[in-house]
Amino acid sequence: MENSKKPYYITVANGEISQFSTVSPWDYKIEATDDEVIKLRQYFDQVYSSDIKGFFRAHTPYVQYHYDRENDAIDDTNKLIYKMIYELGDEEAKEHIRTQGLISRIEEQE
Repeated sequence: MENSKKPYYITVANGEISQFSTVSPWDYKIEATDDEVIKLRQYFDQVYSSDIKGFFRAHTPYVQYHYDRENDAIDDTNKLIYKMIYELGDEEAKEHIRTQGLISRIEEQE
C-alpha cells in the first residue's frame, strides 16, 4: 500500500469516504494514507454491522437499551471514528470536533 497522504471527504452519518469533494455533501476533510482509510472504512463497517444487529435486537422488547451490547459497540466505534477524524482532519474538522466537545468526551472515557 502507498504511504503518501491524500485528501478524503468524510460523511459520518452514512459512513461515506470519497476522494472527491463535489460528488456528495461531506462533513470532514482528512489527509490519510491508504492504510488509514482502510482502517476508517473498517470502523464504518463495524458500525453498520452493529446497527443491523441492533435492528433485530430492537424487536426483542424485554432487552432494555442500557443493556444493549450492539448500542455500546456503536458508541465505542463512533469514538474511534471521531478520534481518527480528529487526528487526520484539517483544521476546520479539528475545530468542529473540539467545539462540539467530542474529543474531550472521548479522552475522558479512555
